[in-house]
Amino acid sequence: MGVTIKDVAKYAGVSPGTVSRAFHGYQDISEETRQRIFEAVRELGYAPNVNARSLSSKAAPNIGMIVSGLLESSGKDNTVYMLLQGVYKYAFENGMEVALYTTDSANQNRKPYVRFCMEHSLYGAILSGIKTNDSYFEELINSKIPCVLIDVNLQGQQLGYVSTDNVEAARAQAQYLFDANHQKIVVISGRKNAAVTMERIAGIYHAFQENGKELSRDCILYCEFSEEIAYENTRKFLQTKGRDAVTAFLCMSDLMALGVMKAVKEEGLKIPEDISIIGFDGLPIVEYTTPAITTIQQDFVEMGYQAAALLQNKMNGLETPSGIYVPFQFVERDSVRKLQI
Repeated sequence: MGVTIKDVAKYAGVSPGTVSRAFHGYQDISEETRQRIFEAVRELGYAPNVNARSLSSKAAPNIGMIVSGLLESSGKDNTVYMLLQGVYKYAFENGMEVALYTTDSANQNRKPYVRFCMEHSLYGAILSGIKTNDSYFEELINSKIPCVLIDVNLQGQQLGYVSTDNVEAARAQAQYLFDANHQKIVVISGRKNAAVTMERIAGIYHAFQENGKELSRDCILYCEFSEEIAYENTRKFLQTKGRDAVTAFLCMSDLMALGVMKAVKEEGLKIPEDISIIGFDGLPIVEYTTPAITTIQQDFVEMGYQAAALLQNKMNGLETPSGIYVPFQFVERDSVRKLQI
């Protein structure tokens, strides 16, 4: 027999009704009692019985899309919107209710994942924006509430992930530049503690090794997936190393590619005549820059759709793959010049 709400109540020294009210976020429970209840949940490994709750209620099952770090994102980045489109499309087709919630690294310490789901009556969740040093990262491994992560390959009984093959996509980026005879490549990297950064760095290293080249640490600029930081670091690199130190910037996001483009132009250089730039994500805005940016296009709507489908299968106790890779598309535009040997 699994752990029941009565077991949680007994362990915490409260009534089952108090446990239920804590799960649903009622404010008439002291914070000390609430913490004791959720500590019991964690210690006992309690998770709601999704199928039983579905049978006992006429309401559609609730799933949540939890986005971490939303305030850090740029208004030019519409990836969350596209992911939510895909999630909602699947939910609508399958009679499910989906709601968007936000958190950040600090709030994860104050309100653990299990507590967050309980208080919002979530049967399962799709998480986007989780970093490897977030408190949710380790908690999810042992959680019994179904969860699907976007772009984080984390293994666990109730875990799944949906992503682009970031290793292969980044390898393709670098190989494209090598095929265009670029030798002086500078990588505009994301956050050091982001899973996608690690995977894309691995793909870039593969391409360098396959072409008999070495990627110097001085040629990796960590820019936090920020347009502003990419702009600042690119200007600093060009001013200190000189324009002859680089022929191409390989960017791990289109937003950072925009920052690089601005810095290159302000230094009096032309794109792609003097400097080539390649991006990653396929944001609509980079189709309209001058020049339009060559990029890796991710299908975020399909990623959201597949994440919702995988989550429902896990909620229903079905056998599922640990993860799903959604194909990417290489979009060739005008920001990369083929050099003459």
